[in-house]
Amino acid sequence: MTLRILLVDDHPVVRHGLRAMFDDRDDMTVTAEATDGQAAIDTLTTTDIDIVLMDLQMPTGMDGVTATRTITSTGGPPVLVLTTYDSDADILAAVEAGATGYMLKDTPPDELAEAVQRAAAGQTALAPHVAARLLGHLREPRPALSPREVEILKLLAQGLSNRALSKQLYISEATVKTHLVHIYDKLGVDNRTAAITTALDRGIIRPR
Repeated sequence: MTLRILLVDDHPVVRHGLRAMFDDRDDMTVTAEATDGQAAIDTLTTTDIDIVLMDLQMPTGMDGVTATRTITSTGGPPVLVLTTYDSDADILAAVEAGATGYMLKDTPPDELAEAVQRAAAGQTALAPHVAARLLGHLREPRPALSPREVEILKLLAQGLSNRALSKQLYISEATVKTHLVHIYDKLGVDNRTAAITTALDRGIIRPR
């Protein structure tokens, strides 16, 4: 049986390279391509697909996590994430959305093909580095930051003061201080510089 693959990536060069790689094989073929998550969902309504190869960050359309959640929650084919991002936040978001596997774009072709086969069969396919991060998270679970707290961290990293945060988010300075207390507690730090450094180290926010 030839596995029918849907490639979802906003970079044409990436899609071209992946198509060439898979089309060189007898056991899998690229049946369709999509440039964002919504296009992938639309494609699945009209095309028979065995496995979706999904990028995470697609700035001009629906992101990969949202698309993965929609596809898996509606009984679609397995989704194997293929991305350049390996932060804890990205990995956990993809897994929680229902991704069957998580691979990085620098994976050797034979290993990627093997991961596609495993994911298509419903088996977990994780890059070793990703598996280690997940295992570490399970061993040392940390309180999750809320979306608002992550937003505040991103603004902190831009150098905004409490007053500027208050104006940007349309909340009082007292509320900003309360959020900061919660953020510090969850990250195990006691100041904003340490909070930013820890958030960057853990992949909660990305460098600008």
